Amino acid sequence: MRKYLISKEGTFYKANLHSHSTMSDGKLTPEEMKAHYLSLGYSVVAYTDHDLMVCHNDLTDDNFVALNGFEVEFWEKDKPARSWPFRRECHLNFIALDQKTELQPFWHRTKYIIGNNHLRHLGKFDENEPDFERWYDEYCISRMMREGRQKGFFVTYNHPGWSREDYSYYSKYHGMNALEIMNGSGIINGYDDYAVRAYDDILRGGEKILAIAGDDNHNRQDLTSPYSDSNVCWTMIKAENLTYKAITDAMLRGDLYASEGPEIHELYIEDGKVTVKCSDAQKITVVHASRKAGIKLMDNGVPLNEATFDVSNAKDGYFRITVEDLKGKQAFTNAYFPEDL
Repeated sequence: MRKYLISKEGTFYKANLHSHSTMSDGKLTPEEMKAHYLSLGYSVVAYTDHDLMVCHNDLTDDNFVALNGFEVEFWEKDKPARSWPFRRECHLNFIALDQKTELQPFWHRTKYIIGNNHLRHLGKFDENEPDFERWYDEYCISRMMREGRQKGFFVTYNHPGWSREDYSYYSKYHGMNALEIMNGSGIINGYDDYAVRAYDDILRGGEKILAIAGDDNHNRQDLTSPYSDSNVCWTMIKAENLTYKAITDAMLRGDLYASEGPEIHELYIEDGKVTVKCSDAQKITVVHASRKAGIKLMDNGVPLNEATFDVSNAKDGYFRITVEDLKGKQAFTNAYFPEDL
């Protein structure tokens, strides 16, 4: 019996799940960002300005969904200010699953506003809650991941490459929905922000998380420049329709994949084999939790549009697929676990 790993029903919508506007340290207003991303073929943008959630429901219409969210930061406190280039950090995004959510969790009345302190008065929070103090350790970070989800947010762990975090740090984080397997701003600025190794490390540590991509755009370069941090990488979300709830429901289900170019048209499992159908590719690979892997390569200059791999042995653990197009650009599926199939 055929089981679709990305829903057969619905439509793929191109989404940027990490962005910064003039509400923090970005150069485009929320309205300008909507117009810019619509021109690039996007239907969804998550507004995740630093430390301040401002609802942009007025930007949502029949052609566009503005997801409401914010980004928080943690950093080492035991180093002098001059050592910032060497300082480790951890950044998390919180995206509200319900359009009606207005209260921002983990609020502090005087701290933790980066580049937008003059807009602090726009923050809405539970007045009965005490100020939330952040600490750069696995306990506070994991607590915020878990409680953020409990409070109705989709929680992502962002750009470990730029953050200079390695296995000894992120292996201790528990409770995230997803990892940024690609971060556009990091990539376009030369950082190693393809977090494939981190994704496998976290999966092999026992977490079941999704792989998403976001631009993390600030738009400090000309929008037509090859150095623009817009449209570097994105998340394709398969949803029933273009509404806030349909998009966030699809995110929770994992009906999505991350890409910087290739398109995945179908992904399904049948009789112990997984099949991916895609746009023109030069290479398609599968990796498992175990050492097992598989590859299909373009032959005689004929692009690949499909590949099938044996995933029948549950002892191999999860599997995930990567598609690489003729320009070397990649798309990544989520990891899929035998016990869930």
